[in-house]
Amino acid sequence: MDRIQPILAEERNLSGPDYFLLWAGAAVSLAEIWAGGLLTPLGLAAGILVIALGHVVGSFPMAWGGIIGSRTGLPTMVIVRPSFGERGSYFAASLNVIQLIGWTAVMLWIGGHTAAAVGGGDPGFWILALGAVTTAWAVIGHRYWKWLHRVAVTALLILCVVMTVVIFREYGWSPLAQVRGEPGLSFMLGLDLVIAMPISWLPLVCDYSRYSRSTGACFWGTWIGYLIVSSWMYVIGLAAALATRSSTPDAVVIQMMASIGMILPAVIIVLFSTITTTFLDIFSTAISAMNIRPSLGERGGSLAAGALGLGVALVFPATQYEHFLLFIGSMFCPLFGVVLADFFILQGRAYQPEQLFTRGMYWYWRGVNPAAFASWAVGFAVYQTASRLTWPMGASLPSFLLAGALYLILMRYGPTVKKVV
Repeated sequence: MDRIQPILAEERNLSGPDYFLLWAGAAVSLAEIWAGGLLTPLGLAAGILVIALGHVVGSFPMAWGGIIGSRTGLPTMVIVRPSFGERGSYFAASLNVIQLIGWTAVMLWIGGHTAAAVGGGDPGFWILALGAVTTAWAVIGHRYWKWLHRVAVTALLILCVVMTVVIFREYGWSPLAQVRGEPGLSFMLGLDLVIAMPISWLPLVCDYSRYSRSTGACFWGTWIGYLIVSSWMYVIGLAAALATRSSTPDAVVIQMMASIGMILPAVIIVLFSTITTTFLDIFSTAISAMNIRPSLGERGGSLAAGALGLGVALVFPATQYEHFLLFIGSMFCPLFGVVLADFFILQGRAYQPEQLFTRGMYWYWRGVNPAAFASWAVGFAVYQTASRLTWPMGASLPSFLLAGALYLILMRYGPTVKKVV
């Protein structure tokens, strides 16, 4: 089904448990374990509190975004059109293609090098193998994902239980609780770091929620699946980093399992966690590109995205461009403040799908809505300012809320934009 038009009701096949497994699989990631290690200055108790609060707060916008896809049957970059205009959505789609190819490369590079460190062999071989399997996973389409995830993610979660037992048997709750935090990270900045992770999935969420049979089941499956499992991975990373003071707790966890003879489970965790997270990046790269050039198709776009991500992973170390990808990702926080405000408040939770693919009511001025871009620009400036000045309230929520509020004000009280072709 190679299209970006609405998915019809009879073509939808994913249930609430399917979304739980989809986003649980996305959350089981070496990157999330690593991110948990960033919270070590807070100590164990405050760190766990930040993890819980941050995931509760950050997972709601992610799941709310999924509601739009479920109700309209449209992918994420197409639902940007009603607020930013058709040509305006090309800006968001282009950014998303860049960041998703980049993150595909990062995840393949990390997975390949970790698998080589634990299981032996050349990292290039593991990167190639992971790239091939992950691309194939993306290409087969949503009809088969539900069955693959029911097996793969269930097995992965069972192995993660084993990994958790290994970690806390080794280090113990009491010794970890006695490790004192260090200066350098405030509670609110830690909260911002956690919120940023679920928010980072907003540019992808509707690409999958459009296949849901029930909006409510999709919302709760997405929210609960990501919140619980991502929080779990963060806690593992926090515990490993507190115990070892390592800046790479993800590697520490996997190597610890290997050191006690659990090499096969460790390798399976590395491989499956890379696949169930990275295939989302590859598939959504194709869907985002199709917003600009629909003729590309899901399969052709996925093959191209997988090949590009694999090529980058084989040539450049991930550490060389991770900060650039985070910079691009920060652009989406205020952007989706605008999109969610438009759908849930301004548009009354309904779009006119037939107007999305013509020069109709969402065309604005030459295909661009100046009010949306002005609101986004202010929100992005606030994000960058807050990050550099380390505002106590963080950067994600102020930029998200301010961009949305400003957009509503401009659309309701600002000058009317005359449609110009």
